[in-house]
Amino acid sequence: MMAGAILVVLDGLNYESASVNMGYLSALCRENVGKFYSLHCELPSMSRPLYECLLTGVKPALSGVVNNALCFSRQKSIFDLSKNAGLKAGAAAYHWVFELYNRQEFKPHLHRHIEDENFALPYGHFYYEDDYLDSHLFADGEHLRKKYALDFTLIHSMNIDDAGHKFGSCSTQYANKTKKADCIISHYLPTWLDEGINVLITSDHGMDAGRSHGGLSQSETLVPLFVFGEAFSHAETTIEQDEICGTICEILKLKHEKKYNKNLLKG
Repeated sequence: MMAGAILVVLDGLNYESASVNMGYLSALCRENVGKFYSLHCELPSMSRPLYECLLTGVKPALSGVVNNALCFSRQKSIFDLSKNAGLKAGAAAYHWVFELYNRQEFKPHLHRHIEDENFALPYGHFYYEDDYLDSHLFADGEHLRKKYALDFTLIHSMNIDDAGHKFGSCSTQYANKTKKADCIISHYLPTWLDEGINVLITSDHGMDAGRSHGGLSQSETLVPLFVFGEAFSHAETTIEQDEICGTICEILKLKHEKKYNKNLLKG
């Protein structure tokens, strides 16, 4: 059987916080179970443009999604490519992801939970409050993955970003939300690896001490990437954010024309 893939996006997590607050993931990397990388996000360092970059492999300046008010993708995403190949893909994510890839306005009473194969992104649990608990979000994602036997699952959490906007990246609250996410992941990652799934854990953008992002500072643009699973080489390499989509497409054996990182994967 083909191994599936899970992409975990921890919204607003900068590299510094990941490197000092994620004890579980770092412990696995020290034992060569995974590999911890850094990468610079594309610009502008804003959420919806970088969801689009991660999920289509197209930089914001080229995708046209250059701010958070632009709702609908015009690119082929992992969800489109999976559907075309007969694979199942779904997302437990902020409602902006629903809007990007199902290309219509999110209405909570209709779209909070979806199972509709007419959509490019047919299986989903979508939330619309930034403080929706990460513990609930990961349970949502695992429910989708198991119920629908997903080949690709996106799990996108907002609690770190929410703490960053309220208290800044140097705050105790921001650090503690990072630690909490690390602990929540520890409940799921062993099962995923036992099932042969390849897992990427990263962020869209970082956060600065002034409680914002969108600029060019390292705290806003340098983000983590953890990789786990048999697909990965653990080689030292430089990774670009617009290579994440294509790298997942390679793992899923999808036909694609996306840019990807050959060194990140086993030959």
